[in-house]
Amino acid sequence: MSESDTYDVLILGGGSGGYACALRAAQLGLSVALVEQDKLGGTCLHRGCIPTKALLHAAEVADNAREGEEIGVKSSLSGIDMSGVNSYKDGVVSKLYKGLQGLIKSRKVTMIEGHGRLVGQDTVEVDGQRYTGRNVVLASGSYSKTLPGLELGGRVITSTEAINLDYVPQRVVVLGGGVIGCEFASVWKSFGSEVTIVEALPHLVPNEDEFLSKSLERQFRKRKIAFKIGTKFTGVEQSADAVTISLENGEQIEADLLLVAVGRGPNTADLGYEEQGVTLDRGFVRTDERLRTGVGSVYAVGDIVPGLQLAHRGFQQGIFVAEEIAGLNPPVIDEKGIPRVTYCEPEIASVGLTEAQAKEAYGEVATMTYDLAGNGKSQILRTAGAIKLVKGGTGDDSPVVGVHMIGARIGELVGEAQLVYNWEALPVEVANLIHAHPTQNEAFGEAHLALAGKPLHAHG
Repeated sequence: MSESDTYDVLILGGGSGGYACALRAAQLGLSVALVEQDKLGGTCLHRGCIPTKALLHAAEVADNAREGEEIGVKSSLSGIDMSGVNSYKDGVVSKLYKGLQGLIKSRKVTMIEGHGRLVGQDTVEVDGQRYTGRNVVLASGSYSKTLPGLELGGRVITSTEAINLDYVPQRVVVLGGGVIGCEFASVWKSFGSEVTIVEALPHLVPNEDEFLSKSLERQFRKRKIAFKIGTKFTGVEQSADAVTISLENGEQIEADLLLVAVGRGPNTADLGYEEQGVTLDRGFVRTDERLRTGVGSVYAVGDIVPGLQLAHRGFQQGIFVAEEIAGLNPPVIDEKGIPRVTYCEPEIASVGLTEAQAKEAYGEVATMTYDLAGNGKSQILRTAGAIKLVKGGTGDDSPVVGVHMIGARIGELVGEAQLVYNWEALPVEVANLIHAHPTQNEAFGEAHLALAGKPLHAHG
C-alpha cells in the first residue's frame, strides 16, 4: 500500500458527524479521507432535517394564507401544489449540498466514493481498494426502523418516502408520536390531510418533560390532529387504494398511507465492526466519554453512538474527535446540554433535565412556568404556549438545570437556553440580562425574573 493511501484521519460516513470531523481535522493540518457511498451530507441534508423543515415552512405559509383574514389580510389557500413544494425543498437541499461539496474540496479532504467496510483496526476497504488511517472514525449513521412483522412498501412508508410524495394524502395514520411523527402530522394537517397519530406510550413526544407533552396534546386537539396514546399497533392490511390499521383495543382505522415513524436504528450491520473487535449493543457502537471504541485508534460519532440521534450532536462529536486526535484535549460533551427541538406547530424546544429527572438528581427542585399570554410578540404571532424552568434545588444558589418551551418559533430561543444550562446560570443572573422588546426572547427573561422571585408580567 502506498503512502498516498494512508491518512491521519480516515472517516467512514459523510453525514453530519463524518463531514464535521473531516473539516475540523483538515483545518488542524491533518490529512483526511472521507468515505461515502451515497451523498455527502447524509440523512440530515438529503432525507431528514433539511427537507422536512422545508416542508414545515411550506406548511406554515399554507396556514398563514388560510388564516390571513383573521388579521385583516385578504388571503386564502386555494390548494397545495406538491410539485412546487418539492421543487422549493429540493432547491434548498441542492444549494446546501453544493456548498458542502465546495467546503470539502477547499479543505483538501480526499473524497472516496463507494461502500466502505472496516477490515482492520486501521484499514477500510472500499470496492476492493484498501485505505489506512492512523485514526479511524466510524460515522455510518442510521436508518428508519420498523416494527417486527411490519413490512415497508406500497402504502406503508417511512420518512424517506414521505418527503418525496407528489400528492397530499387525504387520510394518514402516523405510527409513532415522537419527533418525526409529530412533525409529519403537523405538515400534513396544514396541507389539508386528516391525520391520526398512534403512540404506544402514554404521551406524545414521550422523551420530553410531561408538561410539554400535555401542552402539545392540547394544541393538537385544537388543530384537530387526532391521536391515540397508550395504544399499541397490531397490524396493517393493504388494498389497492387504502390501508387498514388495527390497534390492540380492537379499533381499525382506514387511511391512504401509514407512515412508520418509530425511530431510527444504527447503521452498523455488515460493516466489519464486530469482526475487528468493536463492541456493539443492540447495533449501537459502545464508546467511552471521549468517543473511543477501545479498539486501536478507532472512534465513533453520531447516530451509531447511544444517545440523542440529532444532527447537531453528531456534528459536535465530529469536531470533538478531530480535536481529540489533534491532541487538543477538548472538554467532554454533556449529553443533557444538547438542545432538542421538535419543529411541529407549535414548536417544542428543550435542554437539560426534565422535572422528573431533576428530582431524581437533586431531590427538591423549584420550577416556574411562564405563559406566553403575557408576551407581546407571542400575542402578535397569535401563539399559545409557555416556558417552564427547572432549578436544581430550592436555594438562591441553585442553577437552572432544565428549560422546556412550547410555542410558535420557540425553537429560536433554545440557543440562550443551552447557555443557561451549560454555564450553570442562576435565575437571578439571567434575570439581570436585558432581553429586547418586543421579542419572544423577552418571555425567556421574564421566566427567569419570576424564578428569581421578582415576577413582573407573571403572577407570583
